[in-house]
Amino acid sequence: MSAIVSSRTQETTPGTRAPQALNQPKRSAGSWVRGIAITLVSLVFVLPLIWMFAAAFKTNVQVTDPSVGLWFTPTMENFRSVLKAGLILKSMTNSLIIGVLSTLLSAIIAVPAAWAVGRFRMHRAGSLILVARIIPGISLLVPWYYLFSQAGMVGSYTVLVLSHMFVSVPLILWIMISFFEGLPVELEEAARTDGLSAFGAFWRISLPLAAPGTATASLLAFVFSWNNFMFALIFADEHTQTVPVTLFNFISYASTDWGGLMAAATLITLPVLLAAVLGQKYLVAGLTSGASKG
Repeated sequence: MSAIVSSRTQETTPGTRAPQALNQPKRSAGSWVRGIAITLVSLVFVLPLIWMFAAAFKTNVQVTDPSVGLWFTPTMENFRSVLKAGLILKSMTNSLIIGVLSTLLSAIIAVPAAWAVGRFRMHRAGSLILVARIIPGISLLVPWYYLFSQAGMVGSYTVLVLSHMFVSVPLILWIMISFFEGLPVELEEAARTDGLSAFGAFWRISLPLAAPGTATASLLAFVFSWNNFMFALIFADEHTQTVPVTLFNFISYASTDWGGLMAAATLITLPVLLAAVLGQKYLVAGLTSGASKG
C-alpha cells in the first residue's frame, strides 16, 4: 500500500512542479524589464546632475564644446572665482536662515492644525487648505509687494520667511493630515483615560508616531524654500538675496559664465543632497507610510 502511495506521489510531483518551472522564466523576464526601466528612469534624473558636476570643472570653452565629454583636464578655477567673490557663501547663509526659520515656523503651525483636521474630520477646512495650496504664488506678488513696502519690510528676512510660509504651511499641513488620519484613535482615547488632555495626547502619543511624516514634510518645505526664486527676486535686496538669485547673476545680456554658474550650482546642490542623505531613513519611512495611510 505504501509503495502505491509513493508511486502516485512521484507521478503527481512532476506535474505540480511543472507550472512553477514554467513561471520562473516569466519572473526573471519581468525582473529584467523592471531593472531596465528603473535604470532608464534613473539615468534621466542623474545625467543632468552628472553633466552639471562635470561642467563645474571645465572652462567656458569646454562647456560649450559638444566634443568635450567626461574626459578632460579638470580645473578648480571656477570654484576659486565663485568663492573669491564671496556672494555665494553669503547667499547660502541667507537661504539657510530663511529656509530653517520658514520650515520651523510652518511646522509649528501646520502639524497641530493637521492633527485637528485629521482627527476631527474637518473636511471643509481640508478643502480650503487644498485651495490655498494650488493658488499660484505669482498672483499674490503685487498685493504682497504693496503691503510689505508700505510696512517697510521689503528687503528683510521677515518678508521672505512669511512669503515662503505661504507655501510651506499648506504643504506640510496637507501631507500630515493623512498621517494623523491613519493613526489609531484608541491610543489617544487610552491616554485621555489616563488623565491627559486632548493636546497632551497629541503631544505625547500622536506627534512621536507621526515623526517620519513630519520629517518628510519639513524636508520638502525646506527644499522648496532653498530653491525658491520668484519670492526672493521680488522681496530680497543685495543683503538678503538667496542662492537662486545669485545664480541668476551669472547670466547677463551679452554672455553667460557657464563654468561659474555650474560651480555655484554644485555648491548650492550639496547641502540639499546632504540633507536628503542624512534624512533618508525618515524620508523613505514618511513617503511609504503616507502612501499606505492616504
